[in-house]
Amino acid sequence: MSENLNMFYAAQKQIKDACDKLKCDPGVYEILKQPARVLEVSFPVKMDDGSIKIFTGYRSQHNDALGPAKGGLRFSPTLTLDETKALSMWMTFKGAIVGLPYGGGKGGVACDPKKLSPREKEAVTRGYIRAIAPIIGPMQDIPAPDVATNAEIMGWVMDEYSKIKGYNSFAVVTGKPLILGGSQGRTQATALGCCFVIREAAKKLGISLKGARIAIQGWGNAGNNLATILHEMGAKIIAVSDLNGGLYSEQGLDVATIVKVDGSLMQKTDAGLIEYPGATKISNGDLLAIDCDVLIPAAVENQITGDNAGKIRAKILAEAANGPTTPEGNEILKTMDVFVLPDILASAGGVTVSYFEWVQNLQSYYWTKEEVNQRLEQKMVAAFENVYNFSKEYSVDMRSAAYMVGIKQLADAMKARGWLS
Repeated sequence: MSENLNMFYAAQKQIKDACDKLKCDPGVYEILKQPARVLEVSFPVKMDDGSIKIFTGYRSQHNDALGPAKGGLRFSPTLTLDETKALSMWMTFKGAIVGLPYGGGKGGVACDPKKLSPREKEAVTRGYIRAIAPIIGPMQDIPAPDVATNAEIMGWVMDEYSKIKGYNSFAVVTGKPLILGGSQGRTQATALGCCFVIREAAKKLGISLKGARIAIQGWGNAGNNLATILHEMGAKIIAVSDLNGGLYSEQGLDVATIVKVDGSLMQKTDAGLIEYPGATKISNGDLLAIDCDVLIPAAVENQITGDNAGKIRAKILAEAANGPTTPEGNEILKTMDVFVLPDILASAGGVTVSYFEWVQNLQSYYWTKEEVNQRLEQKMVAAFENVYNFSKEYSVDMRSAAYMVGIKQLADAMKARGWLS
């Protein structure tokens, strides 16, 4: 029987398992098992050739017991409603674990951004925001960058929403350019937050990051910055990969050289993948099975499954991507000597600094990069300690503990609001 790779199913299973372990009021799972609000929109865009194309977009708001919905918007040709719903659910738990006054939101447009001109991409962004404008706002739902979106696109989001409202609304979106109310440190936040929890996990296991062997799957914003930051912390980056393949060197790759590669890490040439002296070309599958101290899936979902989880040889698995491990893969990992830093903890740095940006927008008072990073470190270290202590108190794995921390926060809030009997 083939493995169920549906992300919505995975999110529901993770929530149910944690509710059962906490012996929650049954109403907690009934409320959390699906989003409170989901919007599907269709909107027209005039293309460069003069034709009109209809695009489909989604926005899912999972739970607002702790505050307004918060979460990214992505451009992806494979984006589905179930994927959007699952991602919004995970965002709820990220916020709760780190102690943010947010619920979970997620959205995006089903499109291939590589096939859109800059003008078309802007038109798609603005069309999408006009379509979902009734349900977003600084006190309702605050989007942010995600897969294939960036600060420039967030600037268009802010501008379009502000036009609709008739006044500047900087706090409607985070991850913006600095000149439009963006926060210092936002670009590196996901990676830096992940590095903080990796450091704390390494301390618990007696592993020194000086010379620790790191393998990173994915070369987007998170993967690129993870390599740079961990290298600066003294670690040795022995393997990296992107969609086209990867590089491996037991002696360590020169990060400064790799990050200078323009665009794709593994750029295609007439001779094949880009050459790197002394390195071996590997596949993404090979990278996951490398003997290393820290393995970081920082690409897309469903990378570690029931088929390959048993091949993991890392001491620490830090999930910088959303949903990289399936429920079946997770069951296998729980039987192995692998310390898992689950996505809802390890990748929470982005939403944490997005929160900082939102606070700065509301106050019209802005912090230095040092202040942002210091506050991020405090939040991530406290969240790690809380989850780690839960794992010891309840004798559960770190993923279960993370969900239990989040569910306790949400259950307490929902009870205080009178949502539960």
